[in-house]
Amino acid sequence: MAKVRSRFVCQSCGTAYPQWLGQCTQCKQWNTLVEEVVERALEHRAAPSSLRSRSAKPIAIDEIPSQDGPRTALTDRELSRVLGGGIVPGSITLIGGEPGIGKSTLMLQAAMRNPGLRTLYVSGEESEHQVRMRADRLREGGKAASADCFVLTETGTQAIFKHIEALKPALVVIDSVQTLHTAALEASPGSVGQVRECTAELMRFAKATGTPMILIGHITKDGFIAGPKVLEHMVDCVLQFEGDRDHAYRLLRPLKNRFGSTNELGIYEMRGTGLAEVEDPSQVLLGDRADRPSGVVVAATLEGMRPLLVEVQALVSSAVYGTPQRSSTGFDLRRLNMLLAVLEKRCGFRLGAKDVFLNLAGGFRVEEPAIDLAVVCAVLSSNADIPVPMDTAFCGEVGLTGEIRPVTRVEQRIAEAAKLGFSRIIIPKGTKGVAPLKGIEVVPVARVEQVLTHLFG
Repeated sequence: MAKVRSRFVCQSCGTAYPQWLGQCTQCKQWNTLVEEVVERALEHRAAPSSLRSRSAKPIAIDEIPSQDGPRTALTDRELSRVLGGGIVPGSITLIGGEPGIGKSTLMLQAAMRNPGLRTLYVSGEESEHQVRMRADRLREGGKAASADCFVLTETGTQAIFKHIEALKPALVVIDSVQTLHTAALEASPGSVGQVRECTAELMRFAKATGTPMILIGHITKDGFIAGPKVLEHMVDCVLQFEGDRDHAYRLLRPLKNRFGSTNELGIYEMRGTGLAEVEDPSQVLLGDRADRPSGVVVAATLEGMRPLLVEVQALVSSAVYGTPQRSSTGFDLRRLNMLLAVLEKRCGFRLGAKDVFLNLAGGFRVEEPAIDLAVVCAVLSSNADIPVPMDTAFCGEVGLTGEIRPVTRVEQRIAEAAKLGFSRIIIPKGTKGVAPLKGIEVVPVARVEQVLTHLFG
């Protein structure tokens, strides 16, 4: 019988030690070392039959045959956009998010609603009947399930490889990678060693056979993907599925993409029958554009490569207590404090003794600095109690001296505002390459004082 040895692995950074220590010497975390038993006989590791006869050898880069094959198209246009146009053969994608945010629903929809794409949905968290119940709920959305969707409830990597070789699917979905275990390690599923080793086996299989895989991953209480950090380095794409449970909208952001841009964004709406694509998010975020009170301004921002018009709401009131309150939802609070300091220092507005509350409608979070001008106008509108015309949109970055700095891709912002019926948009002065567009007036401004003159006279 092969002799076994044990090691102690840090659950925070993955560093291994021959004996237990109270503190990890690498990440300085306490009580994170967990014992894992490792077999010395590594020949028992899972290796598909298609990989056993392969051996790597050096080859000139010009002699490597090109494999620029077509991507696998998906009926989900939002997911295809985030992935860069479809699924690349042999790629591994990792998608993470909060519990209950809709990761499994999104992947089951992708497996069911792609006719002609044979998909194997491997579930380690649910039984076949539970998956069928969720599939029936998704089928109520009016889209029938594909006959090419197969469900497997298995957590052992060796058994999964056998079923993949027998079924030969065009796409494999693993739900989730923290439930898998391999015979190479005797540690419990979900440990650092098991997650790392299982992902390595899946990666070797996907690269050798050209089978694309999508892994669903858990996250920690800090919002990071559970497991070692090397997990994100091993995969080709890392997607973050996020949203607020109090709102129906979900955002799919790429954090890493070896085959496309990380500036894309997918927007979904959670319904009783599953996740629905939001084709025109600006129209949904703006809602009713009737006469509104002061403190409401529309900002022309960008989420990745997609222009969006977001409603910015501000409320300025006298401080009830001694210390004024500053609250922000969907916008960086530190940047809000900076903009308030600019208004008080450069423009002469006394906001130090007033409460300021800021909110972005729809539960969105925007980090682009081009929304600064809209935030400033919303705060001043609420402070003076003068409403801003709802047919006016804003885009521009505010500097520390009160100047309006140019932003990128202004043409797309103007076109999006014109498409939604806005008659005027205020942009930074000095923006180059802006062609006049019929139906909308473009107003260039250089400083915050000029914006106030255009709005309030």
